[in-house]
Amino acid sequence: AAMFGSEDNMIRIDMSEYMEKYSTSRLIGAAPGYVGYDEGGQLTEKVRQHPYSVVLLDEAEKAHPDVFNLLLQVLDDGYLTDAKGRRVDFRNTIIIMTSNLGATQLQDEKEVGFGAKDMSQDYNAMAAAIKQQMRLYFRPEFLNRIDETIIFHSLQKKELHQIVKLMVNDLNKRVSEQGINLKVTPAAIDVIAKLGYNPAYGARPLRRALQDHVEDDLSTGLLSGEINVGDDVTVGAHQGKITFKVKKPDEDKAVELKLNK
Repeated sequence: AAMFGSEDNMIRIDMSEYMEKYSTSRLIGAAPGYVGYDEGGQLTEKVRQHPYSVVLLDEAEKAHPDVFNLLLQVLDDGYLTDAKGRRVDFRNTIIIMTSNLGATQLQDEKEVGFGAKDMSQDYNAMAAAIKQQMRLYFRPEFLNRIDETIIFHSLQKKELHQIVKLMVNDLNKRVSEQGINLKVTPAAIDVIAKLGYNPAYGARPLRRALQDHVEDDLSTGLLSGEINVGDDVTVGAHQGKITFKVKKPDEDKAVELKLNK
């Protein structure tokens, strides 16, 4: 959205869905006479409709080698021809690829985040090991067409909090549409971040933690009638557990609800 003004201009392709040789054609569309021909390619059709886009190829290393042959043309010439013979222009797209190659090297940094003891990591050595893994896995002509490679350290407490805050902002928008005024305290954000952090999976479990410990309980309160339109709901924390307080529009004090499973 920051780059092209709308989230519609973000095209995400899960490359684990293209592990088989035959699945490669789905990116540019099925051949004439085959099922799905009229639908267009899952990559080319999206770019054709949104030429100014950020294209995210998630977990690129899981794709079949034939996929990289297609990407070579995109990265080199800036276009791709779909199954209908249409030339799709990629010159106004930004292509980002993610990869978990070298994750075993990153596992050496498990003592980070909330249990960090020594933050003086040898980043250069770690980056060199991961780049070596990339050279072993990807062909040289493919790597030579990549403008920049960024290697991230494991997530720290600050970054985890920022991710949780983004998810909370999204939740705020959704509940405000139902007339609920939601406030999530810094203490609650800290608890959610701790509950959702896993060194092996990074930030992925954070979404589940927010759903399990906040969203599901909010839904319970709405269904039971304990939370209603116009209420002020404060999500806090006490002794490592999420708490809920509700203030009715015509009352002066907030009442704590026992919504937790």
